[in-house]
This record gives sequence, structure tokens and C-alpha cells, in this order.
Amino acid sequence: MSFRTNRFGGAEVVPFPRRTPSAPASETRLPVLIVLHQESSTPGRVGNALRALGHRLDIRRPRFGDPLPETLDRHAGAVVFGGPMSANDSDDYIRREIDWIEIPLREQRPFLGICLGAQMLAMQLGARVAPHAQALTQIGYYPIRPTAAGHALCPDWPAQVYHWHREGFELPRGAELLAEGDDFPNQAFRTGNAFGLQFHPDVTYAMMHCWTTRGYDGLSAPGARERHHHFADRAVYDAAERAWLDHFIDGWLAHRPVLAQAAE
Repeated sequence: MSFRTNRFGGAEVVPFPRRTPSAPASETRLPVLIVLHQESSTPGRVGNALRALGHRLDIRRPRFGDPLPETLDRHAGAVVFGGPMSANDSDDYIRREIDWIEIPLREQRPFLGICLGAQMLAMQLGARVAPHAQALTQIGYYPIRPTAAGHALCPDWPAQVYHWHREGFELPRGAELLAEGDDFPNQAFRTGNAFGLQFHPDVTYAMMHCWTTRGYDGLSAPGARERHHHFADRAVYDAAERAWLDHFIDGWLAHRPVLAQAAE
């Protein structure tokens, strides 16, 4: 059964605060649910940022039979990562993941979708996910422009961010656009405590080597950057993207219901 809904949009944007957790508080923080889509996938830099804040990672791979929780009462939030599959695929685990996103939406828990995860969030909210009309891709670094809402929520966005996708998403009804791009105009959005990012701030240097080697065929797709540009651009843009991610993750987890905060 699907629970797609758009009931959680339109909330007022409040700037992300900065938190500096004390050591005792860090030791008792709830884990963060991590949803990955390949056997070799890791939460990368997002996982590093969450661990630095004192959160354990509860890693699940529904594609390989791991169940997803019926409530996020025992989690500080949930992150659904990317993968080579499409949110439009008919595989059972894809359908189940999209439907499951109703739980963090209903419970107003912090939810973050990255690339495929953002597209799943958009579909749960009733928006369309589709390839570019001219079959363009974004594979490499591309410019991003925060909207006024995005800048107010989290300042100091990087000028360019890392991408690896062939599809994009419509902005769900009631959602707030936080950042936009050129060929794929919707790059980041928010609805309630749920956020979707089309780009990949999670990618580490090692992950980039892996992706550009195993996914080498994708580098010849229309719009894709050549492999050497990935590393040259990383030297220019990565420090700003890493700093932005640390601030974003900290503020994202601070946006949760009072009951969830009390549970920690």
C-alpha cells in the first residue's frame, strides 16, 4: 500500500543552528538509520559527519533483505542514499522504500534523501521523476545556486557540487526549493523535516576513484564531465562542499520533534 502525501510542506524556514555536543551527551545519542542500495556502498562523508556528532549508524540494505523499522522512535533520523537504480523501477524493494518514507514524514523525524533517495522522497510526495528531455546527465561537478530560502536555512553553499545521475525530479507540491541548477533545475528541497538533495556531498576521495573506475561508461554520456575533470574540480570545490555538509547535517538533526529530543 502507498501512503504518498503532500501534507508536510509549507513550513516556515528557520536557519539551522550550530551545536557543539558535549562528550557525555554524544555517548547517549540515538542512532541514525542509513539506507544503502549496493553491497559495497558506504555512507561516506555523511556517515563521518554523523559519527563526529556522536551518532551510531544503523545500516540497512533493503535490496538484500534488511527490514526497515515501523517507527523512527529509536532513531535520531534517517538517510536514504543513492544508487544506480531508478526510483521508477518496478523492483519490490524500490516500491517498499518509497512507501516507507511516509513514516518519517508522518512522525516528523529528520529525513534526508540523497540523489536516488531524494527522487524517492519526491515520488512519495506525488512528484514525477524522469530523465532529462534531451537525455543529458550530470556526472561530475556542476554549479548550484541556493534560493533565498536555501541561503536563509544554511548559508555558505558551495559554488559547485558533485553529481552522478541521469534523472531528476519535479518539485513536490507544497515543498520549498532550496537550491537550483541549470540542466536539472531542482537541486535541493525541503518539506517539513524532510530534505532532498539531487547532488552527492557524501562522496569521499576514495568513492570518487571507485565511481569513476567502475562507472567509467557513464562518463561518455551527454553532459558528463571527463574523469580528469572530476579530480581537478574536487581540488577547487571540495573544501567548501565539505564545510557546508558538516553545517547542514548538524542543523538537519536539530530539526526534530520535542519528544525525540527528550528521548535522547
